[in-house]
Amino acid sequence: MAEVYITKTANFFPNSPVSNDEMEDYLGMIDGKPSKSRRIVLRNNGIVNRYYAIDKAGNVTHSNAEMSAQALRKLFDNDPEQIKSIELLSCGTSSADQLMPSHAVMVHGLLPEMDSVEVVSPAGVCCAGMHSLKYAYMAVKLGDVNNAVATGSELFAPLLRANTFEEEAQKLKSLQENPYIGFEKEFLRWMLSDGAGALYLSNTKNENELNLKIDWIEGVSYANKIEPCMYMGCEKLENGSLKSFKTMTPEELIGGSALSIKQDVKLLSQHIVSFGYDKLKDIFDKKGITIEEVDHFLPHISSNFFRSKIADILVEHGMGVPEEKWFINLYTVGNVGAASIYLMIDELYHSGKLKKGDKILLVVPESSRFSYSFGLLTVC
Repeated sequence: MAEVYITKTANFFPNSPVSNDEMEDYLGMIDGKPSKSRRIVLRNNGIVNRYYAIDKAGNVTHSNAEMSAQALRKLFDNDPEQIKSIELLSCGTSSADQLMPSHAVMVHGLLPEMDSVEVVSPAGVCCAGMHSLKYAYMAVKLGDVNNAVATGSELFAPLLRANTFEEEAQKLKSLQENPYIGFEKEFLRWMLSDGAGALYLSNTKNENELNLKIDWIEGVSYANKIEPCMYMGCEKLENGSLKSFKTMTPEELIGGSALSIKQDVKLLSQHIVSFGYDKLKDIFDKKGITIEEVDHFLPHISSNFFRSKIADILVEHGMGVPEEKWFINLYTVGNVGAASIYLMIDELYHSGKLKKGDKILLVVPESSRFSYSFGLLTVC
């Protein structure tokens, strides 16, 4: 089978970066009051800037598909002839602009420069970007196509606006209850960011630039062991099951902010690190490789809170990674979900830090029901 190389990387961020102090200018205040949780969450997550595809009035400035298409065009400096040569388009996201058509066909529809090609839309949350990359990788490796573009993208800002929660807040207020929305609903308002990343995969190296050979990509789900942790378009019941938006009345759908994204914070902190890094040790043991062979460690983290926990469990497994090998850009771009690993690869690729022979370890956790994706790249 063919070797597969990432030969181009690109990003797209909408608008200007938004600082911590500006967040509520864009997202608004629930019940007209500043958030009580914002400073607590920001102190723990370490994020100082993020990007929103909305303006301060709440108007959407870029769709998810538009950001993905812009990242793809940036791969080729907007050259229509190069874009026309793409043989496969694989686009992963957890926040498509619509339930149907699929995200990837909407991206394709914004790219008239392209030919009619196969497209695929992996769903999920953070791992959707890695699933997109793996599909493209397998297609090139099997010889089905000579090249492919994989993207990861997110657009959550419109759903983080205060008006998404306003009816629920007023309902609680009328019942003389605390009008502040539950922490599990407000937590992610201070975490998420919008943007897109794109990678060009080929069975031929670019002799004029550095290439990232994909050695392997592996994934695992623990949904058989644990209930949902992050969810959207549903409500979580006391028994851990989910009530779909399809079974809700209009009043339940709007009054309970069912379309907002929610996080079971207790489940997250209990399991997200242990499940993923136990599996990483198993993969390394199976493949007969050691952590010492890794030169750049790219863990997708939703919050700086988990950084020390990851470092500790790696040491516990005899896989400690020196601080100088870590590469994380969460703090400057925010948590961009399925796009985060693309944006880390892109920033590292253009950083000047890479040299031939370096190995790059990718780790992407997904808390929705505890799935994980891992990958190893070699600079050549």
